[in-house]
Amino acid sequence: MTKIRWGLLSTANINRRVIPAIRQSTRGVLAAVASRSQESADSYAQHWDIPQTFASYEAMLTSDAVDVVYISLPNHLHAEWAVRALRAGKHVLCEKPFALTLADVDHMIATAQETGLVLAEAFMYRHHPQMKLAGEFVKNGRLGDITLIQSVFNFQFKTRDNIRLVPEFGGGCLWDVGIYPVSFAQYIMEGVPEHVFGSQWVGNSGVDEFFAGQLVYSHGRMAHISASFVTPYHTRSVIIGTRGRLRMSRPFTAVEDTEMVFFPADGEPEYVDVPEAPLYLGEIEDMHSAILDGTPPYLTLAETRDHVRTVLALYESASSGKVVSFT
Repeated sequence: MTKIRWGLLSTANINRRVIPAIRQSTRGVLAAVASRSQESADSYAQHWDIPQTFASYEAMLTSDAVDVVYISLPNHLHAEWAVRALRAGKHVLCEKPFALTLADVDHMIATAQETGLVLAEAFMYRHHPQMKLAGEFVKNGRLGDITLIQSVFNFQFKTRDNIRLVPEFGGGCLWDVGIYPVSFAQYIMEGVPEHVFGSQWVGNSGVDEFFAGQLVYSHGRMAHISASFVTPYHTRSVIIGTRGRLRMSRPFTAVEDTEMVFFPADGEPEYVDVPEAPLYLGEIEDMHSAILDGTPPYLTLAETRDHVRTVLALYESASSGKVVSFT
């Protein structure tokens, strides 16, 4: 097999970011798209120049037209269709959040293990050189002992007619953009916190439209995260250590305009050169390596499980008004 054939399981808006990455990749080709109707699939395929269409998700899964599917369905459908795809013999790249319950996450992981197929979470930012540089700053000790991580990811909707505002679809800003700061904290801190405390503002939509949380790790280390649907676009991360701090102006999106600056305890700020790379290409090539070369996915399923576990704990804390412990 020289080219991995990709199928898009839905015509979601996020596909517009992934389609160019598949076409930029060296070992992948966009082969098909599936929608809930033939008309919708055909219209989408014509716009994006996709060679084959399917009038249902199941039809694509039972065909031999694709090797791997990208699942960009609403949050509450991720687990169901990931399991169906794996059972049909397809590898799966599933958008975040992976699932809305730990039981669903465990079922997805167990199915991947049973079938021997590749299953991975589509956290594109983790594959970008910027994040790997941030990890190196921590590992090589340039920041000293990490004491605090601060991350924010906010944006406003142009219209209130959005599935991310629907409770039964797994809506809410923490599941949507807040899971990025959660993921980043766990990447830098290398695991789940000891306990969390969350606060939320629930709008008339019935979902959290503003969320702030504190993640407390061993040895007094902390992470502060916040997310919002009610304030203009803004994202930033800072890692603070005993020997300096590292600030990223675009940690999760728009990395072509990012600014990474190291502020040492003594001396002048150092502007870090971040290699240019398409934001979504890394996760696509990582899937190719896992499928064709047997290389373990860069983002492990254990990390993915911890993402969901921590978000659920933050929601529990916000609902109860109490600290939620992991121990």
